[in-house]
Amino acid sequence: MVEEPADNPYVRDPDTSFAPVDELNEDEAREQVADLRAAIEYHDYRYYVENDPVIADRAYDELFERLQALEDAFDLHDENSPTQRVGGEPLDELETVEHVVPLLSLQSSGEVDEIREFDRRICDRVGEVNYSAEPKFDGFSVEVVYEDGAFDRAVTRGDGQRGEDVSANVRTIRSVPLHLPDDAPDFLAVRGEVYMPRSGFQELNERRIERGDDPFANPRNAAAGTVRLLDPETVADRPLDVFFYDVIDTSADLDAQTEAFDLLRDLGFRVNDETTVVDDVDAVIDYRNRLMDERDDLEYEIDGIVAKVVDFDAREELGSTARHPRWAFAYKFPARTGETTVERIIVQVGRTGKLTPVALLDPVDVQGVTISRATLHNASQIERLGVREGASVRLERAGDVIPEVVEVTEGGNGYFEMPDACPVCDGNVAQEGEHHYCTNASCPAQLRRSLQHFCSRDAMDIEGLGAEAADQLVEAGLIESLADLYDLDRDSLVALDGWGERSADNLLAELEASKHVALGTFIYALGIRHVGTERARALAAAFSLDELLDATVEDLRAVDDVGPEVAEAVVDYFDSEANVEMVERLLDAGVEPERQERGDELDGLTVVFTGSVPGYTRSELTELLETHGANVTSSVSGETDYLVVGENPGTRKREQAEAEGVKTLDPTAFEERILSRV
Repeated sequence: MVEEPADNPYVRDPDTSFAPVDELNEDEAREQVADLRAAIEYHDYRYYVENDPVIADRAYDELFERLQALEDAFDLHDENSPTQRVGGEPLDELETVEHVVPLLSLQSSGEVDEIREFDRRICDRVGEVNYSAEPKFDGFSVEVVYEDGAFDRAVTRGDGQRGEDVSANVRTIRSVPLHLPDDAPDFLAVRGEVYMPRSGFQELNERRIERGDDPFANPRNAAAGTVRLLDPETVADRPLDVFFYDVIDTSADLDAQTEAFDLLRDLGFRVNDETTVVDDVDAVIDYRNRLMDERDDLEYEIDGIVAKVVDFDAREELGSTARHPRWAFAYKFPARTGETTVERIIVQVGRTGKLTPVALLDPVDVQGVTISRATLHNASQIERLGVREGASVRLERAGDVIPEVVEVTEGGNGYFEMPDACPVCDGNVAQEGEHHYCTNASCPAQLRRSLQHFCSRDAMDIEGLGAEAADQLVEAGLIESLADLYDLDRDSLVALDGWGERSADNLLAELEASKHVALGTFIYALGIRHVGTERARALAAAFSLDELLDATVEDLRAVDDVGPEVAEAVVDYFDSEANVEMVERLLDAGVEPERQERGDELDGLTVVFTGSVPGYTRSELTELLETHGANVTSSVSGETDYLVVGENPGTRKREQAEAEGVKTLDPTAFEERILSRV
């Protein structure tokens, strides 16, 4: 156990009523910084390793903030200061570093005959031995090196000879010592397993799903992916921890694994409590079977146990192959198959605003794939299956791809209800049949899709704002609502990667030009569910924008082709305060939806299109003709006056026109006979 720093005023009941920083001279600041670093490192040890803090969280925060203030004011930064655990500048790349000694893999098997054969070979060579029995952590292995008692570097296993330098990331893990006690060896290289606790993994996945990001498949992938990130600040924000289990190399004299563990504990390293010494292979097998029964109750993932010969002289005599030591063996658990526990039920908001309940699971192997979540589709299915948090469930991979809960085999707690408000934006939630939708078009979970739709050609027709640009603007925080588009400025756009002055100016010009827009096009651009271009034009013909904002379901049902589902979707959309505020901001920004009066130049004319007419989109032609009294339909009938046959036409409509005796017009004849009249 690490000893408490002597005569340090910031260890027990610290006085945090500090004098102003500008009243200290540099010598006084250096002395206070030294005491604060020693105290904070001790508090980290007590909290993250011993799980026995000696001060309150608020007092710790005040000590930490004081240390940061002094380091900044007097330029006393140090890469091994506790303040560096919050993460530093992003890295350009991870450098490759050679290991102190090769990090070999282990022989492994889940068969009892294999572990007994391993023991027989050892006994034949060196006689009977004791074994160190340890959990086999399902995490990410790292080598951590200390020089003169200070953290020097952390390296991934890599190919066993060389690995990637992940020092900046591992330094953020608070259970990793940055300084060792004064009696530490001059040189020490240890091996540990970085892992993500189960509770932290579930919370991380919950946050990712709510943001619309893909969740991690399992805690190991989450830990491995995090350790290799190029942004230490992101790493510091993720729930990583570590267990140390080997002394790879040291200037100290060690004779046995038990002495290595004692040294690790004495120096403040976190060693797993399940580690023990057993007398023989039968005890190893019993140990493995016990941990296999208890693994679901552990806060970390294990996939077996490791047995190591305790005595180092015996290890030396046994030696190693090119791939693994002959004195260690990983006795693995069988893969979990199909049954697991529902840890939590959360609600994911898709890019269309659809709310989908998702079960976050204790990771389980299903047909060779690790599953940590499963869709529950909707509230009705949850009720039908009886899925509850804490329930044991059986899974299947639908079509061998999407995991689904197919049966509850035991228990669970409470009941699940779909939320009344969107879990991402707190916007209104509307139910349609068995499904629920967020009605806020500016909801972050669906904002990218809404932005792309708003700028599309049939909508506001803003060139230069495709999927990639939309994602970039949202991720940069420049767009949190569709109305933010018209607040963009040249400097903010030029500051984005890949943008120059010309592209910024082009986009701003497109935005300005888009402000004069037909009301039907504007309604379509808002992205109201079930309202396509034709329905948007019909709504624009029946209502002004102010009237549409206040329209009831009954008002809307009076419009042709507006049924109950469409009417409810429109009312729900404008019942959202966020949507109304967004529309008002768009109008304040200068967007002017113009209600076009319906003319009578083409009154009574029914037209159908097949193929494309050069110079126009289908939506533009439909709007133009309907504005002047024509009726544009999608299928040919005896009521059709003309079938306009453009480029790359289909055959079905032409065959129908021939059967019904409907006249056909090519693009030139169409312009002469019909467009010339408007």
